[in-house]
Amino acid sequence: MKTVTESAREVPVIAEVDVLVVGSGPGGLAAALGAARAGVSTMVLERFGCLGGNITVVGVESLAWYRREKTVDSEGIGIELEQRAKAMGATSPEPQSKSEAINADMFKVVADKLVEESGVTPLLHAVAIDAIMDGDGETIKGVITHSKSGRGAILAKRVVDASGDADVIHYAGAPYFKMPKEKMLPVTVMFSVAGVERKRFLDYVAANPGKYKDWGLNWDTQKGGKEDELFSPYLDKPFDRARAEGVIPPGLKSIGGTWSTITDSGEATYLNMIHLTGYDGTDVWDLTKAEIEGRTQALHAIKALNHFAPGFEKAKLRTYGMTVGVRDTRKIVGRYNLTEHDVRSQARFEDSIGIFPEFIDGYGILILPTTGRYFHVPYRALLPKGVENLLVAGRCIGGDKTSHAAVRNMMCCAVSGQGAGTAAAVSLKTGRSVAEVDIAAVQAELRRQGARIA
Repeated sequence: MKTVTESAREVPVIAEVDVLVVGSGPGGLAAALGAARAGVSTMVLERFGCLGGNITVVGVESLAWYRREKTVDSEGIGIELEQRAKAMGATSPEPQSKSEAINADMFKVVADKLVEESGVTPLLHAVAIDAIMDGDGETIKGVITHSKSGRGAILAKRVVDASGDADVIHYAGAPYFKMPKEKMLPVTVMFSVAGVERKRFLDYVAANPGKYKDWGLNWDTQKGGKEDELFSPYLDKPFDRARAEGVIPPGLKSIGGTWSTITDSGEATYLNMIHLTGYDGTDVWDLTKAEIEGRTQALHAIKALNHFAPGFEKAKLRTYGMTVGVRDTRKIVGRYNLTEHDVRSQARFEDSIGIFPEFIDGYGILILPTTGRYFHVPYRALLPKGVENLLVAGRCIGGDKTSHAAVRNMMCCAVSGQGAGTAAAVSLKTGRSVAEVDIAAVQAELRRQGARIA
């Protein structure tokens, strides 16, 4: 491989804070709010032009589409995100659960307000490109950023990697792993359409209700059985007919999935219908191909809906998500790594920083939390090996592939985020490293912030 030599340069320090959070999805937002509310100066760094991560830049509408009548749910900032969005008129009822479908564009303002009120300093349009390490190479001191303003250094006493892809972990040299590309969870280009005749479509759904057992037809999904007869906004028949009748290419098995909000004005705002396998979200060439292929397949999906989904005859593309949605890339090697047994057997941990219901969605498993079962999220799963004063939040916390199918969900990302941000703040205020922080003090602060620990 050819290389070039990049000249050494002095990088200006553009900010110094107590806690720096890299990434502003549900995990990063919760981390930043948790740290600030615990009383330390906090900055959140975001590569896009808005906060919110998968909610705003991908267009994933629900933090808690798993929630059912008997679900024992997480508490804390994740619920606050949902409730604040509702209070600001940014939600509508989610069709398959007891949760809210969040308007992606309005949530940008919701996130702005929450960050402003908590005293967090946001920096948008800036991406972390390296870690700043001390002389021993084992303690992080901040990150190097790149933006339209050039390169800049942000110094921090504690760093929370909420990038989703463990970018800072990678730059800092901490150990991590990835599934082989061909086994990674699929990536998705989300899209929305306008021109839907809402009543006709909902009448069609009522006459042909999707159920979770249908997921096994095209998605090869194993379920616990108790989910089979529950309603799911899943569509397969229009796409099967479109393939069979030559309306779309017969080999496009990656098309098919779920709808969510259908507005009174005829907009279907969250169509999760493209599932592309064999793409690595940390490979820029794969990301490029996935964006292009996903947009093309979304148009095929709209064509199929035009032909075979009553009410969608005149539907046309409204928007694509700002970026492809990625479910699965790097995961840290944590001080503890969650297991399938943990998330399926109500694991309890003394260092719990929050709870999450028994909800698994990925790697061919779907378990919905319909019986009140839940597991603890341990603080040690947020602690990477090999680097001091660095925590992770979101889907890259330590665990195996089945536990990943649980903790990757946005509400659980908020749980680990609030835990990480709060622990970072408490460690600073008590003069301890994040590895040696008094977990009882962290738990006390989390309870004060409204989180449920046990």
